[in-house]
Amino acid sequence: MPPTLASLVHHSALKLTVRAGEDRLDVPVRWAHVSELADPVPYMEGGELLLITALKLDADDPEAMRRYVKRLAGAGVVGLGFAVGVNYDEIPVALVEAARDEGLPLLEVPRRTPFLAISKAVSAAIAADQYRSVTAGFAAQRELTKQALTGGPEGLLAALASQVDGWAALYDASGAVVATAPEWAGRRAARLTADVERLRERPAPASSVVGGSGTSDNDDRVELHSLGTGRRPRSALAVGTAAALGTAERYAVHSAIALLTLTTERSRSLQAAEQRIGAAVLRMLLAGEPEHARTVAGDLYGGLLDAPFRLIVAETVAVSSVRIAADAPTRVPSAAALAAAADTDGDPLEALTEVVESAAARSGEAVLVVPERERLVVLAADGGAAVTACGEYAVALEAARTREQTSTGDEDELVVGVSAPVGPIAAAAAYKQAEQALSVARRRGRVYVEHEQLASGSVLPLLADDAVRAFADGLLRPLYEHDATGRGDLVASLRAWLSRHGQWDAAAADLGVHRHTLRYRMRRVEEILGRSLDDPDVRMELWLALKATTSAE
Repeated sequence: MPPTLASLVHHSALKLTVRAGEDRLDVPVRWAHVSELADPVPYMEGGELLLITALKLDADDPEAMRRYVKRLAGAGVVGLGFAVGVNYDEIPVALVEAARDEGLPLLEVPRRTPFLAISKAVSAAIAADQYRSVTAGFAAQRELTKQALTGGPEGLLAALASQVDGWAALYDASGAVVATAPEWAGRRAARLTADVERLRERPAPASSVVGGSGTSDNDDRVELHSLGTGRRPRSALAVGTAAALGTAERYAVHSAIALLTLTTERSRSLQAAEQRIGAAVLRMLLAGEPEHARTVAGDLYGGLLDAPFRLIVAETVAVSSVRIAADAPTRVPSAAALAAAADTDGDPLEALTEVVESAAARSGEAVLVVPERERLVVLAADGGAAVTACGEYAVALEAARTREQTSTGDEDELVVGVSAPVGPIAAAAAYKQAEQALSVARRRGRVYVEHEQLASGSVLPLLADDAVRAFADGLLRPLYEHDATGRGDLVASLRAWLSRHGQWDAAAADLGVHRHTLRYRMRRVEEILGRSLDDPDVRMELWLALKATTSAE
């Protein structure tokens, strides 16, 4: 504990006597300062014991003493020491009454006690308190290190909560609570998610203080600290206490931050090694060697390969190549997905990796994430948290894109393709499915497309492609040029005949012409195009070309 007025009064060598403010002697003393100025306040910082002889004060003037004492108390002076036997044989009544009215402790200093002795006593007590704090801090550091090595983050949090006589919580990169100590602090920690998210927006290292207003029993003073050495923190630590931290507690918190940061950085190294193993497992699966993949995966990914999984392939495309899809999803994304999507700073693939890995970590499921040149490949359990989080994140991105309609700047947009659920033996097919879904997502201006959606819809939206339209225009141009001369209506006749599956009477009736007229027109179509309408491939190509040109119009 730092020195207090009470400890100075009980100091046997100082012989101090309390003349006022007896109920405020437990206030800590930051320093002992001597000043004979009529107004020493400009030179005070607060927390001082001011020592005077009243050399330049009219200590017998009640009004002057009230102003003097009131100004000292307002500046944070914790006590006033008056030396008797120098200018005054005893403390003037006006000063005693002023100190009592203001509640400022007033100590009588006997002539045989020099001010220097009081200053030395305060300095020695402060030094002893700092030494005890440093010693306690080192002891706390040893205990925290021991717990970090033996009990992991949970053990470290428990030791930290004990050291600060409060609670502690660890958050992951998404702002979700990973662990708390004691367990009852989980609900309090969850209320700080928004504050953790704001902290993550600041460059690391960053810290903030929330709460502590004293308006309720649960209104702790909470310190939030970012963890990690990168520009963006990967996690955060919360420490809740009833009051501001002392020196020893501050040492404990700083030690915990250092240890958790080391743990985070070590995890990143392990994560890089896991990615290399994951890349090998993925290559074996795609090569049709599921048993070898299981052997290499072992316990790391083995459970993931025992149940149906999905392959997710993601990449980025330039903003200028993105078209806003007219059929953007209307479902409402989750709050967590909206928060993640709002963070547009950085690499979109890194952001997706963080979303998927955080969701998997919170649910305790395995996920295989492999950066593959300019794209990202994810193997995740079907119906699991990682796939769900990926979909919700994409929905949030798509909703934001639909609202804005246009994008500015040089950032790239994310596109994601997802396979159908498969087992290890069909991994290569799943990869192809994901690539097909990814290709459709690019063409449709969508962020996220699942392979099952392709079969449930129509092939016609796939014709909305410049290459397909160019082919259709080139194929049908001779017919349009013929019709432009006014010598017939070959395009409309071809469309009617194809729509009626080559039934002459029905198609002629639709056109309002004789079936012989329609037969003549179809022969002209064959002559102009140099293709036989008896060929089913030709009929298919012409029908799709007509659909493509119609959708373009």
